Amino acid sequence: MFFTYIIYSERIDRYYIGSTDDLNRRLDDHNSGRTPSTRGKGPWMLKWSKEFATRSEALAEEKRLKARKSRPYLELLISVD
Repeated sequence: MFFTYIIYSERIDRYYIGSTDDLNRRLDDHNSGRTPSTRGKGPWMLKWSKEFATRSEALAEEKRLKARKSRPYLELLISVD
């Protein structure tokens, strides 16, 4: 299984979109500083995730969400799930 996810940092009031095959490990990576793009900006909280059968499907969803670049859309997506 693969996942596309949205995490949020209240400290910097930002969302981050990513994909992984292990949500718990990936969230730990973000919160422990092992991910350069989110290092020092947490703590990060998982707000939304969606499961996919293949890595390519998860990456396609990540790309689709990032292309929207719309905070209101992300917040709507989070609120309906």
